[in-house]
Amino acid sequence: MSHEQIKPDVNYTGSLARRRVSVSDAIDVVSRIKNGLPSATVFEHGTLQVKMYCPGAEDLQQSHTRDEVYFVVNGTGWFVNGQERHRFQGGDMLFVAAGTKHRFEQYSEDFCTWVAFYGPEGGEEKRVG
Repeated sequence: MSHEQIKPDVNYTGSLARRRVSVSDAIDVVSRIKNGLPSATVFEHGTLQVKMYCPGAEDLQQSHTRDEVYFVVNGTGWFVNGQERHRFQGGDMLFVAAGTKHRFEQYSEDFCTWVAFYGPEGGEEKRVG
């Protein structure tokens, strides 16, 4: 991506700081969505897109076309990442490669997480060694 094509910083919350998004501001954006989607974009810069994700009773997400990282804010539960399944809790970081089937299961009612999508469609190249 050339310098002219890089997306500028965009903060979609009510924050007065251009490059800062609080958890409460992000959750507020999700709660204001009228059509019941469990996530909302809160910040973008270049290829980076940051969302707050607060699923309801069931995580219905599909695999995505870009690499992503979850930073769990609140809650506990199980995370299925391809063939792996493991517990998670607030404070954990979870990586998912582009195209990998994944979902959160048996999570607590207070579960919410940042999710950051980045890089090219199809994910970044896997490097050996």
